[in-house]
Amino acid sequence: MRTIAGIAVCALLAAGSAACGGDQDGDDQGAADPSPTLDGSPAGGEPERVSAEAEFAPYGPDVEAVTYDEQAVPEGASVEASATRNGAETEFVLAVNGLEPDREFGAHLHTEPCGPNPDDSGPHYQDEPAPEDAANDPEYANDDNEVWLDFTTDAEGTATSDTDVDWEVRPGEANSIVIHAHHTMTEEGHAGEAGDRLGCLNFPM
Repeated sequence: MRTIAGIAVCALLAAGSAACGGDQDGDDQGAADPSPTLDGSPAGGEPERVSAEAEFAPYGPDVEAVTYDEQAVPEGASVEASATRNGAETEFVLAVNGLEPDREFGAHLHTEPCGPNPDDSGPHYQDEPAPEDAANDPEYANDDNEVWLDFTTDAEGTATSDTDVDWEVRPGEANSIVIHAHHTMTEEGHAGEAGDRLGCLNFPM
């Protein structure tokens, strides 16, 4: 996974895997775009692409991007995300603008939709689900088995991140992307942890 700060959000998702012109291998209100859309068609081998964009706002029934911490993720800050499925592989791209500047954030794909409480989005989505007693086992909590989109904002609060995984998401089992307080930890007993949940984008797949 690679993270790139300072690239204009408006250009990020225009070209799928070529996020705003780089060769990136994966290191109104929130209801502006009410749901992700599936672009392209499997016919003729075309990739399938799910995308969503919204502005962060306090939770409401029609809000698609929820802020739980308005200092780190201010109301009106914007977020865009896409997932491009090509065969057995999926590329995820995340872009933010207007977040707290010059700061590290974690970001992951989660199983449940955004809700009024930060924990409502459930655990990380995992390709191979961990046993109940292995939630922070790096054998399961790693960037091959989960979707990690950590990023660092620039002076304008802008950043992009992308990652590739060699699997497809099981339909209906991933529903949001959550922004966390710091980059994701990898050590035994803490693998997958990234601090408080600061914001959430509904992203059903």
